Amino acid sequence: MRRILIFGNSGSGKSTLAKKITASHGLAHLDLDTLAWQPKVPPQRKSLETSKVDILAFVRANSGWVIEGCYADLLELALPFSSEIVFLNLSVEDCIKNARSRAWEPHKYQSKQAQDDNLDMLLHWISQYSVRDDEFSQAAHNKIYAQFAGKKSMLLRNQE
Repeated sequence: MRRILIFGNSGSGKSTLAKKITASHGLAHLDLDTLAWQPKVPPQRKSLETSKVDILAFVRANSGWVIEGCYADLLELALPFSSEIVFLNLSVEDCIKNARSRAWEPHKYQSKQAQDDNLDMLLHWISQYSVRDDEFSQAAHNKIYAQFAGKKSMLLRNQE
């Protein structure tokens, strides 16, 4: 059974690809955004241990799955259980274009307007991908890609 990690910058198409794969192969889907954050304003990350419990429960409950997100620290928890990885390493310009045309994500925002109100912050976040040095950075994603010894793909465009 396939167990796929999909990762990359915000706006790279992770959710779109994950939904396509899960629909065509009958796999379970976990968007790490749904378990990484506490329901607080301003947003605050859950502890790594709390997220680990949730990820391990998902992995154990599903024989085949797609886990997607930009959190290298959380992706690393699922990496030992993965049969393959996909790194969406699109240009910042392509990620910004995708973010501008993103459909409403009701599991993340109460309304399309709330999502649009956050767009300027998201575009700035996307633009910093190659210079950040955190768990959301291109460097962290490159490390995951390099260390994985199994089947792996790096996509530079959404059409691939």
